[in-house]
Amino acid sequence: MKAMIFAAGLGTRLRPLTDSLPKALIPVGGKTMLERVILKLRDAGIERMVINVHHHAEKIRDFLAMHNNFGVYISISDETAMLLDTGGGVAAAAPLLLDGVDEPVLIHNADILTDFPLADMMADFGLSDRDASLLIADRKSSRALLFDGDGRMRGWCRTDGSEIRPAELVADGLDQYAFGGVHIISPRVIEALVEYAAVNRNVFSITDFYIDTCKDFNYIGWPPAGRFAWFDIGRPATLEAARMWADSADAVNH
Repeated sequence: MKAMIFAAGLGTRLRPLTDSLPKALIPVGGKTMLERVILKLRDAGIERMVINVHHHAEKIRDFLAMHNNFGVYISISDETAMLLDTGGGVAAAAPLLLDGVDEPVLIHNADILTDFPLADMMADFGLSDRDASLLIADRKSSRALLFDGDGRMRGWCRTDGSEIRPAELVADGLDQYAFGGVHIISPRVIEALVEYAAVNRNVFSITDFYIDTCKDFNYIGWPPAGRFAWFDIGRPATLEAARMWADSADAVNH
């Protein structure tokens, strides 16, 4: 299995920190978020990764070179000319992800700090015929993915009831779960992303793609078996919470 790390975001909500630093290089518990994600993927057995870059791209390149890519093979998907969002980012990176090897790809946001066991998610994907596994949790969120009783994604909604997609979807009986920014997709899905980008637009969210194609693909929600920590460090308050958790977790581990 390969991996793709989303590290191209502007991090506007973390200004002024991100005026001179990409969000992926913000330190949390003595390590940058990018380092934490790379090591997590490496520890799960993934040795080939693609990282997309845009905001302060040269600083990410220099950081990786300084650390010799942390002992794994890393390719850069360069979005310096235009930020492509998550779906467009995967479509643009397709030549690097589909380089003659028919393997699924684990996607991980660089701004997500979590401690659930990636190996369990990877093993579960390998034993199934699903097209994607999406990390989900029953946590408070303004938006949610909708799943049927078999765990298959059927759509998306705002949890205040103001919007549902697809518009014709009847949400009665469907379960709402927050998406966790970690997912595994098959090569078939990557090929569909490329086609979607060509027909629609080059800049789009992968969530929009999932919503528009869930009727045609088997997207399954994956909740970890036990309790797990999860932080999106994209806001000052959540960054501080992640730093406090990381400090305490690292202290326990040492």
